Amino acid sequence: MRYRNLGNTGFHVSEIGLGCEYLEGKGRKIVEDVIHASMDNGINILDCFMSEPDVRSNIGYALKGRRDKIHIQGHFRSIWENGQYGRTMDLAKTKCFFEDLLRRLNTDYIDFGMIHIVDNPADYEQIFSGEIFEYASELKRAGVVRKIGISTHNPATALLVAKSGNIDMMLLSINPAYDVLHETAARPKKLGNGFFDTVPMHGINGVRQELYNYCASNGIGITAMKTLAAGALLNENTTPYARAMTVQQCIHYALTRPGVASALVGMQSIEQVQDCLRYEEMSEQELDYSSIFAQEPRFNMEGRCMYCNHCLPCSAKINIAEVNKYLDMAMLEGIPLDSVRAHYESLEHTADDCRQCGQCEKRCPFHVPIMERMRKAKELF
Repeated sequence: MRYRNLGNTGFHVSEIGLGCEYLEGKGRKIVEDVIHASMDNGINILDCFMSEPDVRSNIGYALKGRRDKIHIQGHFRSIWENGQYGRTMDLAKTKCFFEDLLRRLNTDYIDFGMIHIVDNPADYEQIFSGEIFEYASELKRAGVVRKIGISTHNPATALLVAKSGNIDMMLLSINPAYDVLHETAARPKKLGNGFFDTVPMHGINGVRQELYNYCASNGIGITAMKTLAAGALLNENTTPYARAMTVQQCIHYALTRPGVASALVGMQSIEQVQDCLRYEEMSEQELDYSSIFAQEPRFNMEGRCMYCNHCLPCSAKINIAEVNKYLDMAMLEGIPLDSVRAHYESLEHTADDCRQCGQCEKRCPFHVPIMERMRKAKELF
């Protein structure tokens, strides 16, 4: 495993990290196996934004006796209410669930205290001029939080926060599909040949390029999430490009952005950990992704569900990510509808329960037409 400096934080992190999102809903043994396999092979950074109690407790169990060997990104504002994930601007709730994170992870400190999902200027102003940032700063002064960061999907807001001087690092969604999207448009224009000339850097959105360069020049470390675009880049039927990428090419893409220290990948089995670790042994020729971008993209990734559930809470308690996942699976060729339907029908709440209130769409960082997809899932299944 190779390690990189995370900006000017003083932390040296493995260039492959563990995103724990897909461990939610897994049994304790699976969580322990994945975390131990990761750490045994040199991975020393993980992200836990999830507020669901069991996954936090299972991660804490897996880290027992090994806490000092891992750097944890733990999130402020991520809460669990009425059996659902959500996020809040309420200080009391923020404190309650951050203390819950410490307790369930069996730790008295978090390496990187991440202010969860700062995706627009209004959120930035409210958080960084208010009680939540002050609370995070107090914990940093007390040593409970070692460094302060943000998680964000929006490069324009990320650049604003980076230039404020208030953070040490950030968790940013990075993959080649996102890098060419307009930083503010809800429905970007069609991607044309000009985006990918001979080198993929030529096609990167200007704000993203400025963000990467600013962070690299000013010592603001970046860890990458959404590196596989929820698997869409790995499948020829769902990738926006002429052919699918490999897991390792996706990791390599993120790690070749200026300022990026670690690519965090969602892994939910030992086999997936081993597959990611193949990156460390592959040649430059095997990792090269440039030829994939030399052809006309077929469609852009805006509006595609990343299964992150940042759209929650749902007033009907629907696990929106799961419904979207099964809908996407059902649309792929070669997958029997009946087998997907069986998984879909096992959900406690399905698209049949959708009230079409639209609150989920307001929260979605990827502008997914969720209400339309709920109607489609209801009709299909």
